[in-house]
Amino acid sequence: MTKIFLITVCIIIIIALILFPLFVSYKAQKNKKKIMFGEFLEIIVRSIKLDKTLYKDNKNFGEAAIYFAGLIIILDGIAGAVAANTVIKTAIAMSGLTSILTWFVWSIFIFVVGVKLFPDKDTKVPFKKILVGVGYAHAPGLFRFFAVTPDLMIPIIFLTQFWIFAGLIISTKQILNLKSNFKSFGIVFLSFLIIAFLSISFVMSRLTALPISTVS
Repeated sequence: MTKIFLITVCIIIIIALILFPLFVSYKAQKNKKKIMFGEFLEIIVRSIKLDKTLYKDNKNFGEAAIYFAGLIIILDGIAGAVAANTVIKTAIAMSGLTSILTWFVWSIFIFVVGVKLFPDKDTKVPFKKILVGVGYAHAPGLFRFFAVTPDLMIPIIFLTQFWIFAGLIISTKQILNLKSNFKSFGIVFLSFLIIAFLSISFVMSRLTALPISTVS
């Protein structure tokens, strides 16, 4: 009886020793997720407020930053699809993919124009940081979820687009260490013009490729 009791106690202790670290690890992971979610919400709020210190704080560009930025971009694309659906049927999944592509295109042109072609003396920044900054700057686009009627769609789209543009100017100035707001505006605006030109050229090429009967 004593042996059985001792064996039982030993088994319980062994199980406890195995489960306790797992329990502690689970609690730590749970707390970490809460902290990360809090950080994510803080980034969104600071971006919406056009807080320039958001882009100067290195803790906002850690390992999770690219995932935060990507999630903002995807949500922005979905919000745009929700707004567009009040007027015309729009595929939400396609809008999410398009927003990711647009994110990369914006980042590439800001990097090329601002870092490679017209840098300031202190402009030394990796592409990833610009990618994150562009993602953060799109947080105002989440307000498009509120465009639930055709009457609200146009004003909310225009308002948030200008809001995002302002965020891009602020993020570009802070991340590229630019001294001039005008230069930051110029980099973003030139990138926008290039993107607009390429987009229009692509649409026109597709239209000219269609049969005349289809176009008419």
